[in-house]
Amino acid sequence: MLVTGFPAEAFGTNCYVVAPGPGEQCLVVDPGIGVLDRLDEVLAQYRLHPAAVLLTHGHLDHTFSVAPVCGARGITAYVHPADRELLADPAKGLGVGLDDLFGGRLTYSEPDDVAELTDGATLTLAGVEITVDHAPGHTGGSVLFRLPGAGTSWEAEQLCLSGDVLFAGSIGRTDLPGGNTTAMMASLRDKILPLADDTVVLPGHGPETTIGRERAVNPYLRELTEAPSRGL
Repeated sequence: MLVTGFPAEAFGTNCYVVAPGPGEQCLVVDPGIGVLDRLDEVLAQYRLHPAAVLLTHGHLDHTFSVAPVCGARGITAYVHPADRELLADPAKGLGVGLDDLFGGRLTYSEPDDVAELTDGATLTLAGVEITVDHAPGHTGGSVLFRLPGAGTSWEAEQLCLSGDVLFAGSIGRTDLPGGNTTAMMASLRDKILPLADDTVVLPGHGPETTIGRERAVNPYLRELTEAPSRGL
């Protein structure tokens, strides 16, 4: 298994590439703003051929380059249906218009071919088996992608691409349109906390971590584990 990533030019959004190994088809996860040149370098380095794009959620900093990545190769973008409208109009998830945010300097386009992700589904794409967990809160359609970690550089039982649900030491914000704090805490309780401690977390921003580390130090997870009867 080959799993590698790099930060986008804007907002430090992590774009990941997942493949069975060098010279194979691959999946591109969350191609954000200004990633195309670096992505091409990674694809050339490992001789990879994108077969699909997976989106952890619909915010523009995770989806901006989805149309050029998909369009250049005739491949499908996968997103949860609750965030489908954000691919058509990303301003709906920002609270401001794109011109206000970028001064009209960036032009966004919607991908041509979009497929829906469903909670609990197991996808086999590009020779990689990925489990989808719907984890709303940051957005209505936020998801986690879980895949085997054996054979990767981490040699973990499991990897979790957590998008903006879980970060090292923090969680995704819930104050943007579509965000919901109660839903976020429920997602942390029901989808994050049951994961094994040695699960390696590859978040949408910032460094990697593990579930065990976050269970011990992340204040949001500690709140849940220390007061499990809050009635969330």
